Amino acid sequence: MIKGVILAGGKGTRLWPVTKVVGKHFLPVGNKTIIHYPILTLKNAGIKDILIVCGQEHTDQYVKLLGSGSELGVNLYYTIQVDPLGIAHGLGLARSFAENNSVALVLGDNIFGDNLSVAVKKFSKKERGGLIVLKKVSDPQRFGVASFRKDGTIKNIVEKPKKPATNWAVTGFYLYDNRVFDVIKNLKLSNRGEYEITDVNNFYIREGAMDYVKAKKYWVDAGTFDSLHLANILVRKQK
Repeated sequence: MIKGVILAGGKGTRLWPVTKVVGKHFLPVGNKTIIHYPILTLKNAGIKDILIVCGQEHTDQYVKLLGSGSELGVNLYYTIQVDPLGIAHGLGLARSFAENNSVALVLGDNIFGDNLSVAVKKFSKKERGGLIVLKKVSDPQRFGVASFRKDGTIKNIVEKPKKPATNWAVTGFYLYDNRVFDVIKNLKLSNRGEYEITDVNNFYIREGAMDYVKAKKYWVDAGTFDSLHLANILVRKQK
């Protein structure tokens, strides 16, 4: 079994002053709010038990909007990330929720054109390890960037490199076995003062246990005004 985790904390500073009064994840894309998209990404991949990791400012709004998740055909649970100390830190809060299961992590402002059941099926065939979704981008320096060995396996991932080795960015969809919580427990804070998901990914890469799939359709991190506008255009075109 795979449990789903959505990270929906943060203050949405790149969308200020709109996010002064409303959380980023409640802004509209097409005929839904941003938060609906990661929920549907998990549901369409066959994952129904989902924990939403919220910032403490907007927890009541999530519950009011989404409730138990029954209207969407999923089971929603909530927890609060008081201190935003990075993606890995947020995932670490899901340990008790995951129990002994594997986890699928989605960033709450990421919108995918692909049905990621392909990634989940590939991961489910593995006895252990992780799997990430990559997407070719024109501005890889903004993301974690994967480089590859001659046999096509991932060599390493570098976070926001000034000179990217490739233009394959790590998207906000990750699959890990349950050992990920022990990996997170042993992480050290980065120079940015965060527990980095790139360090988690590189742990699995060093172990030779990290796979990937490449997204074929669009992927948008809808955390800026420009990307939010782009997400609306792409979602409407797909209908």
